[in-house]
Amino acid sequence: MLIKQLSIFLENKKGRFTEVAKILGDAEINMTAFTVAENSDFGILRLIVSEPEKAKEILKQHRYAVSSTDVVCVQCPNKPGSLAKIMNYITEAGVFVEYMYAFSTGEKALVIVRPDNVELTVEVLSENKVELLAASELFKL
Repeated sequence: MLIKQLSIFLENKKGRFTEVAKILGDAEINMTAFTVAENSDFGILRLIVSEPEKAKEILKQHRYAVSSTDVVCVQCPNKPGSLAKIMNYITEAGVFVEYMYAFSTGEKALVIVRPDNVELTVEVLSENKVELLAASELFKL
């Protein structure tokens, strides 16, 4: 249940995200989730897309520095305490979370997690019956 996430290095200049969105849109690649971490000089756009390998190649052709990494998508009830319970499983397993981002769709919340050990995270969450989504399932929501 691993999902490929793209990380794209962006200069802090007007229109850089717009350009990435246009490139992907023109290639008919759908974006389902993203986050931007930035400082004064540059940003890192982390992105879940419908076709990660195709997107990676197209962005490289447009001279973007892009890499891919595995992340986990957790689905949980969109109510207080749900995420804390899931995070407790991860913490008790000794897994460090490098970063995460989330969005909700009504009664459900979806959380993208980048742990330092993705295999252990999937194992621990599966053992505790936490619902994990594949990339294909994200695009059906």
